[in-house]
Amino acid sequence: MSAFLTAGLPGVGGVAKVAPEDFEVEEIPAYEPSGSGEHLYLWVEKRARETREVAKAVARLLGVSEREVSWAGLKDRQAVSRQWLSVRTPQTPAAVEGDGFRALAISRHGNKLRPGHLKGNRFVIVLRGATDVAAARAVLEVLVRRGAPNWFGAQRFGRGGDNAALGLALLGQGAHPGLERAKRDRFLRKLALSALQADLFNRVLAARLDASALDRAEQGDLLQKGDDGRGPLFLCERPEEDAPRVAAFEVSPTGPMFGPRMRQPGGEPARREAAVLVDAGIALALFERGGDETAGTRRPVRVRPWDAEATPVPEGLRIAFSLPSGAYATTVLREITKAEP
Repeated sequence: MSAFLTAGLPGVGGVAKVAPEDFEVEEIPAYEPSGSGEHLYLWVEKRARETREVAKAVARLLGVSEREVSWAGLKDRQAVSRQWLSVRTPQTPAAVEGDGFRALAISRHGNKLRPGHLKGNRFVIVLRGATDVAAARAVLEVLVRRGAPNWFGAQRFGRGGDNAALGLALLGQGAHPGLERAKRDRFLRKLALSALQADLFNRVLAARLDASALDRAEQGDLLQKGDDGRGPLFLCERPEEDAPRVAAFEVSPTGPMFGPRMRQPGGEPARREAAVLVDAGIALALFERGGDETAGTRRPVRVRPWDAEATPVPEGLRIAFSLPSGAYATTVLREITKAEP
């Protein structure tokens, strides 16, 4: 990450995640469990635990394979989070809890949870030491009106920040000490390959920000309908006609998750994306080696927060907002603080 959409507005500084309670995230489900079906649904609250850690603990408690436990999204460790887990089991226990987690509600449903099966996430974040609530509100107003840069957050790239390098090694370009383990661990392999795509997306997004084109339709853009990243794509041939739809969030420009099946833009967007690949020393054909895991797709270059607010609290500022599934709270937070999270 480099550029800021709101570079002309001051940052509020402050420190986030001093304690897990400073960062709350709650899933906004795409649907509620029906109450019947072969899958146990657990509305789990966790503190300072990763989603996969809790899923493994739940599997042990219920005596099932870890593969029977699924979730819609991974949540931060340094946080208090609430999310649904689904477990394929005939059991319906009265309570499920363990170290750092507990089920607040238990139900059943006919289908298992799959990644992305949620509307979004609600974030409540305390910025300790920050005081300028007017500055925070000014930034939020711009982000709600224009959209926030849809960066992939640091957690996508691993604790050491080198998941993208591991992904490149998995495709046969470069070396990495974790390569052999990643070849055996399907989850780690998928994580590393997607991190490589995410790193390149962030580079394209930075270039687009530098060109003041985050919320502007360009000739050759692939625009996506809707504001949740799931709508159909179409080629922008008349930017002047598409500009009002971009302003109204009916459509948004997209960036690359590179792969052989990714639809290619034209014009300046195509030149920008090609330049990022050249600068990284990567040929598009390399992604064919990743199979379905690097097939490629498009991702909106901006994301629109809703229910955004900033309020003073004794510790500093309380920042609250909701984002669609797949977006990172850092896309909003870094604009407010003007610092890398």
